[in-house]
Amino acid sequence: MLHRRLLLASPTILALPARAQAWPSRPVRIIVPYPAGQSADILGRVMAEQLTKALGQQVIVENKPGAGGTIGVDVAAKAAPDGYTLVIITISTHIIAPAVYPKLPYDPVKDFAAIANVAQTPQTLITSPKSGIGSVKELIEKARGGDLNFGSSGNGSAAHLAVELMLYAAGIRMTHVPFKGNADAQMALQSGDIQLMADAVPAIVGPIRAGRVTAIGICDHKRSAYLPDVPTVAEQGYPYVIAVGSIGLGAPAGTPAPILDRLAAEVQRMLAEPAMVDRLKTLYFVPAGESRGGYSDFIASEIVRWRTIVQVAGVKVE
Repeated sequence: MLHRRLLLASPTILALPARAQAWPSRPVRIIVPYPAGQSADILGRVMAEQLTKALGQQVIVENKPGAGGTIGVDVAAKAAPDGYTLVIITISTHIIAPAVYPKLPYDPVKDFAAIANVAQTPQTLITSPKSGIGSVKELIEKARGGDLNFGSSGNGSAAHLAVELMLYAAGIRMTHVPFKGNADAQMALQSGDIQLMADAVPAIVGPIRAGRVTAIGICDHKRSAYLPDVPTVAEQGYPYVIAVGSIGLGAPAGTPAPILDRLAAEVQRMLAEPAMVDRLKTLYFVPAGESRGGYSDFIASEIVRWRTIVQVAGVKVE
């Protein structure tokens, strides 16, 4: 009897679980802050496909590129925290951007709730076959002997900072040419308009194997299983040139915890499935899988590390 009176006096006790269980009742969008074809977009589409199956609602990808990914992330930061807007989190948008953009329109920690780190991939230095540069040593020699250009997906991106870290370590200078996306920069590299760039492994395995670009160094502590013949930059004498990208899933701050917990659980379940692991490997990603709390801690620690790198390299974005 007492239990019945409590329920009648507090209708919200019934209403709250009902609302939580109702999510999602309509399509969910994942904002990818980069153009189609880049690593974040590739992984975002895999996540959308898998979450569509898991949630029973259509999960769609919206590409909103520009300004090193910060435009799309800002859109996500200002979206309603209702579980219907998710965003792909990358090293560029949430870890490097706070150090290079003095007027960043969002706070990567306060404005977002981390859900899960999905995959990691190292940046790889690649050169134009027309440049004749086939190693880090040859890159340094040519940079010291004349003007060279390097491209990236924009000021302050992971691709930009990976090269800046290399230039600082070697004590050389090159002219930075920003593009709207790494795909555009790679086209310029293949044509010989620029001589160097960095990009994540999934986006360059094909062009490397086809001979359209030349890989000269992996920016990681170890070689990539997908490019075993490419030495690390560390092997070539520069042990501190480490730039390993992470791609994860987040939501606007204030998104209800039950929704975040469910999404995190679904991602963890996906990453534990052999078929999903095999698919990520087919796409040249290294599966990650930290918990929500572990992913938040990872982002916070990486922000500190990359702020130091940006300061040492002297990179500034107005």
